[in-house]
Amino acid sequence: MTDTLSACGWLFLVVAFGAVVPIVPTGAAVSAAAAFAFHEHPYTIGLVVAAGAAGAYAGDLVMYAMCRLGGEKMARRLRWLRDEHHLAGVQERLRAHRVQVLLVSRLIPGGRVPVLLAAAFAGIGWRTFVVANLPACALWSVVYATIGLVSGSFFVEPWQGVAAAVVLILLVNQAITWFSKRRAAGATTS
Repeated sequence: MTDTLSACGWLFLVVAFGAVVPIVPTGAAVSAAAAFAFHEHPYTIGLVVAAGAAGAYAGDLVMYAMCRLGGEKMARRLRWLRDEHHLAGVQERLRAHRVQVLLVSRLIPGGRVPVLLAAAFAGIGWRTFVVANLPACALWSVVYATIGLVSGSFFVEPWQGVAAAVVLILLVNQAITWFSKRRAAGATTS
């Protein structure tokens, strides 16, 4: 049990770090941990989901605080702010549908950072962010853990399930990115 708690602690740290430094594939980490848990200790999958959600939540709070305190200048310096036109559109959607936009942003690859920036720069209050981001992080962790469970269930060896989960996450992320770019290109030509 100590090994399981230690692994969940590491998962928490990896996901929290990845939420602040968005180059770490946090979804793949949760999926891989769930695939491994499926083979080794199936009763610990709930701990994997909890550790992933808690790490995502903690990292989002840190990033939101950084955006609120550091503002646009800090976001530009850290290269989080790249497309100000897109950011304005996200701010408008946030004003109209705060909770829904925060909830969905965690599930769309590359969608979380622009929404966090827009929320911070639009002055969305801490109370609203803290409450709206909690179910978003929980849903995100459940979705990625489910992907890990599905991929882990197809293979006999734990490493095969972990590899399948990581490959599946990367493929899904690439497909969504490709689709989003195509849709954006179509919108600009119309």
